[in-house]
Amino acid sequence: MAVREQIKEEIKSRIKEPRQYQVLIYNDDFTPMDFVVEVLIEVFDKEEAAAVSMMLDVHRGNYAVAGIYPRDIAATKAAQAVQWARSEGYPLKVEAVPEG
Repeated sequence: MAVREQIKEEIKSRIKEPRQYQVLIYNDDFTPMDFVVEVLIEVFDKEEAAAVSMMLDVHRGNYAVAGIYPRDIAATKAAQAVQWARSEGYPLKVEAVPEG
């Protein structure tokens, strides 16, 4: 029995959490601030106050982190935001990059 428990512990210790990815949303001179807030609310599930604050961070700086997710979710959310922006005619840049 002790050997089985030791093997289970070794297997558990080898399992790693999936690598996390940051979804970055970048500032540009053409995408309206209201649209960025809407994207943050609808795609990234932010509350309105948090979305406005984050949009202002993007506006004042070069970019902000819209969220941190596993790779597939981060890529999907970034693609949804970009697709929505393009459908509205905006050049909004959103990308998923490895955290850290």
